[in-house]
Amino acid sequence: MPPGPSGSRLRRASLADVALQAGVSVATASRSLRGVDRVATATRDRVLDAANELNYQQVTRALPEPDRPHTRTVAVIVPFFARWFFSTVTDAALSHLRAHDCDVLLYHLGSADVRDDFLTRIPLSGRVDGILSLSMPLTEQHTLTLRALGLPLVSVGSQVAGCPSVGIDDVATAATAVDHLLNLGHQRIGWISGRADDPRFEFSSSLERRLGYEQALGRAGLEFDPQLVVEGCHGIKGGVAAMEELLGRPGLPTAVVAEFDELAIGALWTLGRAGLRVPHDVSVMGIDDMDMAQYVNLTTVAQDVAAQGRHAAAELLRMMSGEANPEGGARHTLQATRLVLRDSTAPPRSDRRSGAS
Repeated sequence: MPPGPSGSRLRRASLADVALQAGVSVATASRSLRGVDRVATATRDRVLDAANELNYQQVTRALPEPDRPHTRTVAVIVPFFARWFFSTVTDAALSHLRAHDCDVLLYHLGSADVRDDFLTRIPLSGRVDGILSLSMPLTEQHTLTLRALGLPLVSVGSQVAGCPSVGIDDVATAATAVDHLLNLGHQRIGWISGRADDPRFEFSSSLERRLGYEQALGRAGLEFDPQLVVEGCHGIKGGVAAMEELLGRPGLPTAVVAEFDELAIGALWTLGRAGLRVPHDVSVMGIDDMDMAQYVNLTTVAQDVAAQGRHAAAELLRMMSGEANPEGGARHTLQATRLVLRDSTAPPRSDRRSGAS
């Protein structure tokens, strides 16, 4: 292996490293090193050469023993517990797993550093029969490390290469929200987002929803205005702060879309505190349709988060049982979203259609 920084301890080569070096999948590298017959001789030789070059050792310890007893335990990795999406999807997945006599090891990996440390130690081998990733931001290397365990892996909210996943079309979902406001006559449409400050811990949904916002504006012939965008905010308090920032900028938008409902609820509170009426002065809409949305009359685009958790858990149980995917390969299941109309959106006032204050 190439030398590390002076004085640092060299990282032990993983099965994923061997696969990358040999130019094969992790599964092929695993079969080659175990001497499974259905690997071409030239491929096996290439894998063995890579393993020798990288000084790869203890090959079998990283792999589940064929005859070891099943633990009926699932590792669930999640970036946050407190936020509505994560708590809802986690609760639904855990309930489904426990209803099928599975134990659960729950890992809270709430930052890039914690995630990276976990995936360096990878304390799962021999302890679990499957892994459920609930919208964890994973790099290609992280994915290879998890797949090198040889365990079933299913993801919610983001796609993991070579593994089944379930989620929504985040680009189309955000575009639906913007299109609703465009159809009402709005042209100055703001965007507030929970996009991560740390690019190492970036959620694909944030990037895709921002893209949907920009694409919807572009299709309507409107130019993107960075003064209408505030990012890096989380939860209701984040929505409060984001809306305060928009109010402090020139040219108040006639409508605002929040990447998720918690931000929208914070925006509603800030507008009310500033003496602005929703939707008479500013329309507000969110995405998700969390439980609280109906009580604040928030127009939103709904997704069934609990159903996604149950679907992912059921898919993982199917894989753990050895049942083959009838469609072949790793499928990404897209669930439908729907526009929910409430009282927080309306056409812009006639004196504000051109963007006047």
